[in-house]
Formats: sequence, structure tokens, C-alpha cells
Amino acid sequence: MSNRRPLNWNAALRDLNGDRLAVIPGLVTARNRVSAFAGFRKTPLLVAGQFNRSAIMALAADAARDHQGRYGGTWAAAMSVCLKAAWQAAKIARTAGAH
Repeated sequence: MSNRRPLNWNAALRDLNGDRLAVIPGLVTARNRVSAFAGFRKTPLLVAGQFNRSAIMALAADAARDHQGRYGGTWAAAMSVCLKAAWQAAKIARTAGAH
């Protein structure tokens, strides 16, 4: 028996690529939808430099309805994606306001 173990580089690199974070389906669309809803309704995501949590939640719920209609799935999954997207949009708005 040999003390050496063969290494298959193709399999190793494929496994490394598989370990990367996958893009959540609809996340970019949901973030754009939240930003659009905020602009159409003139709902600020920031008030006096603080996150407007009620507006973020309301915009995420509206985006989740559209997300669920477009992608299907459960309400919890749609709300999870849209809340992540809403917080991303709020953080982007905070960064844009700082500059």
C-alpha cells in the first residue's frame, strides 16, 4: 500500500466552486423593486440619518407579494429575500447620502 494519495485537480476545483455562495434567485430584482417602490411612494428609507424600519418592512412586504407571484414559493421565503433586499437598498441609500 502506498503512502501517497492521488489528487484529482478537476474534482478539487469543482468542489471549491461549489462552496461559493450562490446568488439567491430574485434578490437583485427584489432590491430594484424596493428602490422603485420607495421612489414612487416617496417613502424615505432613512430619516435623520437613522433607518426607517417601518418603511423598510412595508416596502419589503410589498416586494414580497410581487416576488411570490413571480417566483412562487412560500411567503416566508419571499419575505426573507425581500427583507435582505430592502436592507441592502437602505444601506446603499445611507452610503449615497453620506457622499
